[in-house]
Amino acid sequence: MGDFKFGILGCGFISGIHADAIKNIPGAVIAGAFDVHTPSKDAFCKAHGVRAFESSEEMLLSDADAICICLPSGLHFDAAMECIRHKKHIVLEKPMALTSKQAENIICAAEENGVNVTVISQLRYSPAVKEVKRMIDDGKLGTITLGNAIMEYRRSPEYYQNSSWRGTWEMDGGGALMNQGIHGVDILQYLMGEVVSVFAYAKTLVHNIETEDTLTAVLEYENGAIGSVVATTSVAPGYKRNIEICGSKGSLKLCEDTIAVCDVEGEEHHRFPGKRTSNAEAHPGGIDSSLHAEQLRDFISCVKKGVSPWISGKEGKKAVDIICAIYESAQTGKKIYLK
Repeated sequence: MGDFKFGILGCGFISGIHADAIKNIPGAVIAGAFDVHTPSKDAFCKAHGVRAFESSEEMLLSDADAICICLPSGLHFDAAMECIRHKKHIVLEKPMALTSKQAENIICAAEENGVNVTVISQLRYSPAVKEVKRMIDDGKLGTITLGNAIMEYRRSPEYYQNSSWRGTWEMDGGGALMNQGIHGVDILQYLMGEVVSVFAYAKTLVHNIETEDTLTAVLEYENGAIGSVVATTSVAPGYKRNIEICGSKGSLKLCEDTIAVCDVEGEEHHRFPGKRTSNAEAHPGGIDSSLHAEQLRDFISCVKKGVSPWISGKEGKKAVDIICAIYESAQTGKKIYLK
C-alpha cells in the first residue's frame, strides 16, 4: 500500500503545525497545499517543499486521500461539504463549524458519502489527559463534585487588528471562548461527561472586536457535578490553561498538558511533562506538533480500516454545542439546557 496523502487547505500558522506533524508520520506525505492568498501559499509550499495547487478544485481532483482544513473558522463548513462532495476524508481544525446545525450537517453528509472526519482535539492524546481520564473512570477521585476550565489568556490589539476575521461572529463564531477556549471545553467535557445546562456572562472589555474577550459560565453535568468555564483574551500577562477535577476522595489539576497537582491517594507520583513549553497563553504560536501527529496517525489507521476515528465529527460537535449554548445564555440572560 502506498503513502497516505494529505492536501492542506489554508496556509496560515496552523497549517505549518499540520505539515510538521505529517512529516513525522511514516507512510504519510503532503500531496500539496492551496490558499487563495498566493503569497501565503507560495511561502508555505516553498518552506515545506510541497506542490502548490492552483485552486482548491485542483486539490480535490488530485490523488490526495484526505484534506486538512486549516482555514478561518467561518470557512470550515463550506470547505468540509466540498470535500465530502469529492469523497475526500477530512481533518477539520477546531471548531469544526460555527453552529450545531452546521456540525450536524457535516456529520450526516460524511456518513452518507462514506467520508471519515476527525476534528482536531489533540490534547486528548496527551499522556496526562489519558491518566486523568483513567483515574476518574477507576473511581480514584470518588464522587466527582467540581469540574472547572480556567483559560486566562492575553492577545494583543494587533492580533485582532491585523486580521479581517478574528473576533467577528461571521468568521470566528465567537471570541475568547470559541477561538482560544474550545480545546479547554473539549477536555473538560471529555473528563467530566455530558453537560446538561449552562448559565453565562460575556463582555467585551479590552479589545475593539464584535465578540467577547471576557467570559464566565456555570455548568451542570449529567453526573450531578457542577463547575465553571472562564475564557479571556483580556488579561495581562496571560496564564496557562488550568483544568481542575475535584472529587470526594481526591482532586487533580491539569496545567496545559501536564498534571500539575495530583492529590489522589496512591496516585501522587503521577506527573507528565507537557509538550507546550512556550508562552502560548500570551502568544498564539506556542503549539508543538507532536500531539497533532498522534491524532493524524490514528486517523490514517482508521481510514485504512474503514472505521470511525476516536475524535469523530460527533465528538467534535460536543464542544460546539456547549459553546453555542453558553453564547445563547450570555445573550439572553437565561439558563440554557442542552438535554
